[in-house]
Amino acid sequence: MEDLNHRTTPISALRTALGRVGVDPYLLAILATVGLAALLPARGGAAHAVSDATEVAIGLLFFLYGARLSPKAALDGAKQWRLHLTILLATFALFPLLGLAAQWLAAPVLGASLAKGVLFLTLLPSTVQSSIAFTSIAGGNVAAAVCAASFSSLIGIVLTPLLAAIVLGGSGRIDASSVVDLLVQLLLPFLLGQFSRRWIAGWISRHKPALTLVDRGSILLVVYSAFSEGMVNGVWSSLSVVRLALLLGVCLAVLLAVLGVTSVAGKRLGFARADRIVLVFCGSKKSLASGLPMAAVLFPASSVSLMVLPLMLFHQVQLMACTVIARRMAGNTQGRGDSAGGTPGNTQGRGELRDKPPT
Repeated sequence: MEDLNHRTTPISALRTALGRVGVDPYLLAILATVGLAALLPARGGAAHAVSDATEVAIGLLFFLYGARLSPKAALDGAKQWRLHLTILLATFALFPLLGLAAQWLAAPVLGASLAKGVLFLTLLPSTVQSSIAFTSIAGGNVAAAVCAASFSSLIGIVLTPLLAAIVLGGSGRIDASSVVDLLVQLLLPFLLGQFSRRWIAGWISRHKPALTLVDRGSILLVVYSAFSEGMVNGVWSSLSVVRLALLLGVCLAVLLAVLGVTSVAGKRLGFARADRIVLVFCGSKKSLASGLPMAAVLFPASSVSLMVLPLMLFHQVQLMACTVIARRMAGNTQGRGDSAGGTPGNTQGRGELRDKPPT
């Protein structure tokens, strides 16, 4: 029975192989959805139905985010306030400053929409799952990573639309009313999820695989809706291979700058090695799962597909780069026989996550 439970299936083997080379299988599913939107875009009544379903899916997505986040765990992790504050500054101050610079420098070659898309991705919160996974692989403080990533996601629900209103106020429909609409569509379901935890937390814990499919299916629906609208409106006709290559270079430059600053800052601020690892991985990520639905609410449907393209590229770049960095850090830790200065909970976290490919 034990051999049967641990038998490797073709799908799990493929996921493991892709994870080892830093390719996110879920991103491949997103690309497949983009291909479907290109071949079979929704039109007319079907487009309205997809739009309505997307709004429902986004609300459900953030309801589940709220239901999963334990307030007690977040409060317990707040004790490392210096680390969390530094990560938040990297996420919501350093990144946006780099985004403004990148937009100004890259707009002449990328065009206005893609340059604004680069700026938008820098306003987003950090990822949760991949930040924790990379911290674990590298031998960092997993408990602190859980709290830091959760704080970033929670604060980003409010802070990202406010920052977008400030720096992208002239783009599309971003104004005070759109920010309020976004908070209603995202923050209200999140708070309802938090309120419902006492009754549904156990059920959610027992049905994690099914709810993960709901999460990812919701994102795929957002992607299909955005890129389908883009195809109908012909926004892809001006996108060349050269512009894509330049966009990839901009995303890589922004990521390398943040990785460099967070690495140096961790040492200058005197953080332990385990906490420096948390700063590097939590401070350098941007959330595809949060960014896609936010873009769908913030921007006109006709421009969403180009606005989120930088985020999709950045997502894959960050996964590949951080996979290499995390494994190099793990090798250095094992070579010294160092436990990374983590707590006993950190050791347990590494054992649980080390062999799982980050997403």
